[in-house]
Amino acid sequence: MTTTAAPTSLRRRAGNGTTRRNEADEIGLDALVGHAGYAVRRFQIWIFQDFIKTLGEVDIRPTQYSVLTVIGANPGLSQMAVAKRLGIERARLVHLLDSLEGRKLVKRIKSKSDRRSHALHLTAQGETALAKFKRLAAEHERHVEEKIGKANRERLLQILAGFT
Repeated sequence: MTTTAAPTSLRRRAGNGTTRRNEADEIGLDALVGHAGYAVRRFQIWIFQDFIKTLGEVDIRPTQYSVLTVIGANPGLSQMAVAKRLGIERARLVHLLDSLEGRKLVKRIKSKSDRRSHALHLTAQGETALAKFKRLAAEHERHVEEKIGKANRERLLQILAGFT
């Protein structure tokens, strides 16, 4: 029986200096290989890891970046509108906004017409920070393009546009 060596990225050095495959790489995936949901989830994991690594110096997570971007593009939106548009649970968004407010990136202004509602705005510091975050996010998008190719990235965005 002929076997081919595992790609370098899948091999590890054993303690004795020989090369061996990672045990996880030996596990068959059976029908998962053909499931779009599984492939999308694995890609999402890669995407989030690269995003977090690329934006690590500014300590911004993907959801925080999304919230800041939407607020920056739509000053004065209510918390409920942001939560609904991004598909974030209201309680989670409140916690996230507390964190962003603590970092002086976002401010909440009570609505004059509805005292229970808050209009969301970026602070001056938030606007400056978001510009930097966008530059780093563009670098992350270049990483995605390097991973899957420019045409595939554009096609992927076209396919996923129906879910935004």
